[in-house]
Amino acid sequence: MNAPFQPASGLAARTEGLARERVAIVGLGYVGLPVAVAMAERLGPLGVDVTGFDISKRRIETLRAGHDYTREIDDARLAASGLQVSDDPDCLIGASAFIVTVPTPITEERRPDLSPLKAACETIGPRLSKGALVVFESTVYPGATEDFCGAELEAHSGLKRGEDFTLGYSPERINPGDTVHKLETITKIIAAEDADSLTRMRALYGAIVDAGLHEAPSIKVAEAAKVIENTQRDLNIALMNEIALIFDRMGIATRDVLAAAGTKWNFLPFTPGLVGGHCIGVDPFYLTAAAEKLNYRPEVILAGRRINDSMGEEIAQKTVKLLLAERVSLCDARVGVLGLTFKQDVPDIRNSKVPDILTELAEYGITPLVSDPHANPDEAAHEYGVELSAIETLHDLDALILAVNHAEFIAEGSDLAKRLKPGGLLVDVKSALDRDSLPETIGYWSL
Repeated sequence: MNAPFQPASGLAARTEGLARERVAIVGLGYVGLPVAVAMAERLGPLGVDVTGFDISKRRIETLRAGHDYTREIDDARLAASGLQVSDDPDCLIGASAFIVTVPTPITEERRPDLSPLKAACETIGPRLSKGALVVFESTVYPGATEDFCGAELEAHSGLKRGEDFTLGYSPERINPGDTVHKLETITKIIAAEDADSLTRMRALYGAIVDAGLHEAPSIKVAEAAKVIENTQRDLNIALMNEIALIFDRMGIATRDVLAAAGTKWNFLPFTPGLVGGHCIGVDPFYLTAAAEKLNYRPEVILAGRRINDSMGEEIAQKTVKLLLAERVSLCDARVGVLGLTFKQDVPDIRNSKVPDILTELAEYGITPLVSDPHANPDEAAHEYGVELSAIETLHDLDALILAVNHAEFIAEGSDLAKRLKPGGLLVDVKSALDRDSLPETIGYWSL
């Protein structure tokens, strides 16, 4: 049962038994929309009704206008898919299969925030019919789908889980901005609470995932697999960040160390940097919270989180020290920051760690100019109180921090130095630039 499943050749063979399904995708963000579009494209022509639902009126309006502001689906593909979308929860009535892709953030206390999942269950429950399958893709701790979501659905539907409706789990693996590793090309994990439900999931996902399916032996195993994927990556980056801080104190360039160590066949190619977003910086807390309920205090995972969460402050403090070494007056310093989103070439600013740099700089009286061609100015102002500046205003700077490696910034290359005053400082967070191509007259520092 836990062997990788390879889809049968031919769409008809892979979608046998789907004629009776009516599919509803709940949540049309960077995860849900690709699923909804793919199912509309491939199942729609077979007569399967596919509906996308989102509580955001703005989201539905922009999708109906033919545009995905997350940029995961291009406008032409969205229009051609024929996907029907709505913010009216009654569009869910009559659905036989629900796929829930709502976010699972953390609270300010860094505890799992299941309120979006609870809200989704409260919406689905009254519209849940007997025989329905409810599949969750949201990242959760092992046991949440059955113990939390199942109970919520029962409470709001009056139906009995396992008898009147069943549960499934298929963790999302979408990598925002990645045009290579996409929904269709990434092996999809599926799990369900009974064999019939797994068969239905096999047909639904087998129709849209060309890379094949992996059938986990239980929902809890599938949940655990998802939560450790990003925990593992988080810890590896934390190690790189910690050694970068150590090597900086030794006067050694971390980039040079990694290039040398990387010549060994089994050295893992991780690099230091800011760890934000709604996956790597969030998912480990779901696992640690579950462990603590079992009276186990995680040490390594939480240590990695502490290191990665401190990097914005470390970068800002290093910038301040280097400015002071050049006798720059901090209250008069012109500092530019390139990038606000959580990763390069995406518009998403949620849980970005760049604001940590800005907050720490403010502690020293510095109000930097921040420019990001991908971030929405209204969202930046609302979420972080940051007023985005046009790139043209970033000139005559005492320091320039390349925080996010957007293609537009990397394309400038050594010309970024022209934005500095003579003797200014360029902070290249992820060592994206060729140091030898930069003028010797400027200061340079990187992780």
